[in-house]
Amino acid sequence: MASPTIKLNNGIDIPIIGLGTWQSKPDEVTNAVEYAIKEVGYRHIDCAWAYGNEKEVGEGVRRSGVPRSEIFITSKLWATHHQRVEAALDETLANLGTDYLDLYLIHWPVALNPNGNDPKFPTRPDGSRDVLTEYQIRDTWAQFEAVLAKGKVRAIGVSNFSERILERDLLPHAKVVPAVNQIELHLYNPQLGLVTYLQSKGIVPQAYSPLGSTNSPLLQDETASAIAQQHGLQTADVLLGYLVAKDIVTLPKSVTPARIKSNLEGTLAAAKKLTKEDIAKLDGVAASGKQNRLIQPPWGVDLGFDNWPVKVQGQ
Repeated sequence: MASPTIKLNNGIDIPIIGLGTWQSKPDEVTNAVEYAIKEVGYRHIDCAWAYGNEKEVGEGVRRSGVPRSEIFITSKLWATHHQRVEAALDETLANLGTDYLDLYLIHWPVALNPNGNDPKFPTRPDGSRDVLTEYQIRDTWAQFEAVLAKGKVRAIGVSNFSERILERDLLPHAKVVPAVNQIELHLYNPQLGLVTYLQSKGIVPQAYSPLGSTNSPLLQDETASAIAQQHGLQTADVLLGYLVAKDIVTLPKSVTPARIKSNLEGTLAAAKKLTKEDIAKLDGVAASGKQNRLIQPPWGVDLGFDNWPVKVQGQ
């Protein structure tokens, strides 16, 4: 079963459901990617340098036997690589075994010290993250525009960017408007205002952790479960279909064949069956006292998101 696509602001089609690979162990992810593409019909794989499994993802793509040109591959620039975008991209391309990406994202609007005490999460003597507080994200974006112009990527975008960061630090200096913003979106963190803002700017919202994260309470949610029962669906189908029905690119992660299959097929069934009333009900769940942002790395800088209490360094 193929995923429907939506158009990015540069005319490229992106499948609305992709396979997430965060926290997928290298020894499991090759089989997961191969199965998703070959047996289920996924045509969109979301990965990142920081996940530490790009080589295995690339191997899964090759083993699927499906031509590279038919698969939409996304990766992300890590926070210690902001000053060397093209070199970091080249490393990702080599890891994946491809000569281009369909989409390249700035993973976080935070630059970490590239010469610090750890390649991924350098820290200061006090244990806080070694953030380059004076660094301008516009300089990273200019390098993204350059690799786009070279044809090494087909589209460029961002991840974990708030409206404030986009409006203040990126869009006023951008020649190319980001194609997507990949953010934590799910029933308990719907970020309704940010999604509306992104869509008004022609930036496609993408949902990571759409089922929540490990041991997430979402699958037991009473409202989602009641709607699922009403339509003869699984609760997970409703949680994912709710996002797809709102034109949000949704990236469920699994390495289990049955879940990989249902995350595509069940989601598409739910997106068709959910009514406007169902979606309005689901939109109201977080505001009824269940708001819960699950992914909050201790960057020590205020990223401008709602519902993210931040202890800023030096305060």
